Amino acid sequence: MKLAFSTLGVPGMPMADVIRLAAEHGYQGVELRAHPEEPVHPGLSSAERAEVVEEFKRGGVEILTVAGYVRVAAEGDDQPVLDELAGLVELAHDLSAKNVRVFPGGGQDPAVADATAARRLAAAAPHAANLGVRILLETHDSHRAGAAVARVVGTVGHRQVGALWDIMHTWLAGEEPAASHAVLAPHLGYVQVKDIASADDVTPLRLGAGVLPLGACLDTLDTDSWVCWEYEKRWHPDAAELPGLLSAGREHLLRLGATKE
Repeated sequence: MKLAFSTLGVPGMPMADVIRLAAEHGYQGVELRAHPEEPVHPGLSSAERAEVVEEFKRGGVEILTVAGYVRVAAEGDDQPVLDELAGLVELAHDLSAKNVRVFPGGGQDPAVADATAARRLAAAAPHAANLGVRILLETHDSHRAGAAVARVVGTVGHRQVGALWDIMHTWLAGEEPAASHAVLAPHLGYVQVKDIASADDVTPLRLGAGVLPLGACLDTLDTDSWVCWEYEKRWHPDAAELPGLLSAGREHLLRLGATKE
């Protein structure tokens, strides 16, 4: 199992410190939140992008994903969505990242949202393929369940369009881990883990301190799968600081992963 953490857990942290945290605590990769309030975003120049690549190379840490906020099922014209998505794909390529994360964000009739998302992802897929980047649709908001994301990604039917399994959202959708994995497996890029106290309190907790079925989810995965800890500190400023939790989180995930072997 290869481990990463999301910079959503360390909002605004300089890349040098993110790389140091990953290396010191045994995480092979990082999921970079791509937003203007963060050090890495689509507005970076070519020189700035090259410097980020060099920093990660020196630190021996991989950039797993550029996590953007494109909502591919949202109402409105296609072109602004496609332009934003193209910018994220190009950023990922320039950073040598394997993936771009997108959200569904559908607010209309589910069938219309499915068709909108599939159309836009299909349109974006050739450019992503040319740049060697995979677009991953996360189980989130309007498409919380694995079955909902698999329905869209399966319709697209392109190898460069896949799924990102956020286990909190499939759990909130009432979907069992085995069922989520069964539908997502043909499309799965990697898994985001986290822990929370309840469906009514999603404040991030240390891994193992909450109710999410981490072990059952990890049991479904191949041993070489990427697992990313998405600790949502940015949205919950009163939550504990992530750096102090990283080592224990890594050990917890490795213990859970070892039980299936």
